Amino acid sequence: MVMARGLRLWIVCLALALARSMMLSAQAPHDVAVVVHPDVPVDSLTTADLRRLVLGDRGFWPGSLRVTLLIRAPVAHERDVVLKNICEMTEAQFRQHWIGKVFRADTAVAPKIVYSSEMAVDLVNRMAGAMAFIDASQVARGMRVVKIDGRLPGDKGYTLQ
Repeated sequence: MVMARGLRLWIVCLALALARSMMLSAQAPHDVAVVVHPDVPVDSLTTADLRRLVLGDRGFWPGSLRVTLLIRAPVAHERDVVLKNICEMTEAQFRQHWIGKVFRADTAVAPKIVYSSEMAVDLVNRMAGAMAFIDASQVARGMRVVKIDGRLPGDKGYTLQ
């Protein structure tokens, strides 16, 4: 009787541990998609081009449309991926980079902070020239996703993982 109770308890604990493990893996971060306003005349960017855009070294899309960079607030997964894989900077380095650019008047427009993927999607769809980074699982039908080095989120070798 005591042995059966112990076995049942062990099975319940094992089941709970497996359920927790499955929940954590289901919540694992996805690739980060680069989305742009429908009027942006770009389908694909190289990693170097994307880096120039994110760092403010390139301020216009082809056709003289001003780039409006929308980036998630610090500690967001999307921001971490962009800073690590595209900018190759820490949060502090990225912040200093932009403070210096604005202070020297090297740019007319600093990145705009967005606090959720929903906010990023809304602003990308409303602001001409806007570009944002969102979790690829949240890309809605009809959104304009830009290829990076010829790859889309989910492709093998995609840069923004």
